[in-house]
Amino acid sequence: MTTYDRPFGRYFEDFEPGDVYQHWPGKTITEADDHLFCMLTMNHHPLHTDAWFAETQTQFGKNVVVGNLVYSLVLGMSVADVSGLAIANLEVESLQHKLPTFHGDTIYAETFVLEKRESSSRPDRGVVTVESRGFNQRGEEVCYFRRKVMVPKREGAKARQRPYVSPLYTAE
Repeated sequence: MTTYDRPFGRYFEDFEPGDVYQHWPGKTITEADDHLFCMLTMNHHPLHTDAWFAETQTQFGKNVVVGNLVYSLVLGMSVADVSGLAIANLEVESLQHKLPTFHGDTIYAETFVLEKRESSSRPDRGVVTVESRGFNQRGEEVCYFRRKVMVPKREGAKARQRPYVSPLYTAE
């Protein structure tokens, strides 16, 4: 029997400038997703929550998904590939909402590794700079951001553990 441990994030040594991670799966944004996010974050702008207002008082003629939800989805999609082992997200250098996203649009994401450098103060880690992009189902770029992530080096990282022993196998 073989036990598989799904990778979640990467060590400093795993990143190479020029690498591209195409995150999977995408996420279709529903009206409920958008309204819940707006209420959780106290963003009550009628462009996002009032269909009549959006239809009659805006250039779009319909509700626009709040931009921070789109950003959060793209960031979240990147975690398994980029920052799942992160010690810290250090900085978002740039965030651009390039096109509006509407209820029913599906967001896909990919991340490009720009550079990496070893920490000058802590030899067990490094800083990786990446840019992530979100695309809708038509392939239009709707969101872009660049960020710096501090990640551990493989040698100094603790092994991932679970708080229990699986009943599915016994180590002998």
